[in-house]
Amino acid sequence: MKHNKKRNTAFIYETLSRELTKAIVDKDKNRKTSVVSIVKEHFSSASALTAELNLYRVLLESENVPENLAERMLQEAKLAYAQLDDKAIFDSQSQVIATINKNLGKHVWSNFVPNFKSLASVNAIFNTKMPIKTKVLFEQQIIEKMTAGNNLDEELKTIDNLTYHSFIKKFNNKYTDLLQEQKDLLNRYITSFADEGFELRAYLNEELSRLKSLITEAKKATEETLIVQKLERVNEYLEEFRKREFTETDLNKVLQTQELVKELSAHD
Repeated sequence: MKHNKKRNTAFIYETLSRELTKAIVDKDKNRKTSVVSIVKEHFSSASALTAELNLYRVLLESENVPENLAERMLQEAKLAYAQLDDKAIFDSQSQVIATINKNLGKHVWSNFVPNFKSLASVNAIFNTKMPIKTKVLFEQQIIEKMTAGNNLDEELKTIDNLTYHSFIKKFNNKYTDLLQEQKDLLNRYITSFADEGFELRAYLNEELSRLKSLITEAKKATEETLIVQKLERVNEYLEEFRKREFTETDLNKVLQTQELVKELSAHD
């Protein structure tokens, strides 16, 4: 299927998310500021693009759903999509595409997006000009994903290994070296610019508690006074996050703490 990825709102958002992740990991504050500015401007809670993106998420982020419920969700999403303003979406896409090209560079569109195939499938489902047979086939694929869970590893196998590894080496070496919990934190930090930080705050509440618990266990397992004092300071720092707005400096500190906890666990 020929697919114009720049006219896929979910792909645009994922591309920006990847670019923001790289900027954060690379500590490129200017680029990070540029990406955040674009997300805030074009994906605010009241924007046409966010309204469309939310319908993509209904289908893409639902996992292990009973088949009858998945079919109902699909139909409701299609009905809701039919009520959106097509012209407003097209105009908004044109604006964000132009802004990305000007402020970030056209090479951004080469960012590797692992779930691109699924994004294209949902786009086809919402496309009223798509042939009925083709649309039904894509709907069946999405329903299967919603009922069986999102198997990203299987999807990646369909991508040429040489192309994939070449891209990763060139663009995302640092990102792929991150721990899973670090990737989870970065993903929620990225989405916080569009959802006013709701998911990030909920995630931090659980993650900070987990880190503090593991650090407390590490303190009990050592008799080195200096190490105990340093671990106590880390716990104090983590507790301070709950009392103020979460900043990029705090993000880097939590990423470091996650790495520390992983090393402590690995060495008992």
